[in-house]
Amino acid sequence: MNAVVAIDGPAGSGKSSVAHALADALGYSLLDTGAMYRALTVEALARGLDPSDEGALGQLARSLDLVLAPRVLVNGHDVDDLLRSDAVNAAVSQVASHREVRTAMVDRQRQWAARQPVGTVAEGRDTTTVVFPEATLKVYLTASLEERQRRRGDDESAESVARRDEVDATREVAPLRAATGACVVDTTDVAVADVVKEIMTCLATRTSS
Repeated sequence: MNAVVAIDGPAGSGKSSVAHALADALGYSLLDTGAMYRALTVEALARGLDPSDEGALGQLARSLDLVLAPRVLVNGHDVDDLLRSDAVNAAVSQVASHREVRTAMVDRQRQWAARQPVGTVAEGRDTTTVVFPEATLKVYLTASLEERQRRRGDDESAESVARRDEVDATREVAPLRAATGACVVDTTDVAVADVVKEIMTCLATRTSS
């Protein structure tokens, strides 16, 4: 397997900002797994699918034509500006909780990482526990609820962030939790550059041992 640094953690913990900066520092490709679930949710809502309909959502997850960069495209349509809409925020955790959906997405994520020429920084829930259990380094980011809601800003309320925490942590399939042996970093009031330095130190320690 190519080198993979997997970054997990709750909403607003800094996964996206840290992953982008770390990928740049390492020269790795960036895989935003959360964007994949959000793109699926955008398409599901556009088709009028019920977020509780596992069969229909699983079929959609397997058939979706999905492009992740530089903009997120679904079946050739740019949905990047819709990924953090209120409707998607409200439905994405339920959509992502289904076993059929996660199985299809995990397969896509592993195949994507295997195609990268150097390595991958993968960010999103369950990247360290399910998607890449053999990752070169597993990172779990935390932050206070207040800090995480502040980072979400106008995109999402504190109540929405807390609700997604609860759904993600208690779901039957791939619940949100820190992987055994993960490099745990509290990002509250810590600059992204300093978080990246701490992760780089963890990576150097793991790869030299």
